[in-house]
Amino acid sequence: MSDSVEAKSVLGTTLHPCSMDPLTGFFRDGCCKTGPRDRGSHTICAVVTEAFLEYSKAEGNDLSTPRPEYNFVGLKPGDAWCLCASRWADAMKAGCAPAVRLESTHERALQMVTLAQLVEHSVKD
Repeated sequence: MSDSVEAKSVLGTTLHPCSMDPLTGFFRDGCCKTGPRDRGSHTICAVVTEAFLEYSKAEGNDLSTPRPEYNFVGLKPGDAWCLCASRWADAMKAGCAPAVRLESTHERALQMVTLAQLVEHSVKD
C-alpha cells in the first residue's frame, strides 16, 4: 500500500489502529492495512473469542499457540487482531464470528462481507 494514500475504514473514515499489543496487521504496524502482497486480505479488526480461536484452530489456523520463530505470542480471548476477511466470513457462517471494530476494519473487507454483517457483529460499547 502506498504511504501517500490514506487507508479508509468500512465507515469511510481514516483507518484507526487495531492492536499494538499484540502487534497485528499484515505489515505488523498495528493496523489492518492491506496491499497487493496481502492475498489473505487481513482487513477485519476482530476481538477474538475462545469459540473463534477453537474454530480457527480446527480449520487449520492455530492462532492461540505461541510461535516464537515468527515472533508470535499467540492470541487469547479479548485480543484484537487483523483477520483475513474470508476466515471471518467462514466463522460468521459457522456461528462463531468474533466482534468487529468498524473504525479499525479496512474498507477492502467489503469485497468479502457486507457492511450490514460487520455492523451486526460490531463491538458494542
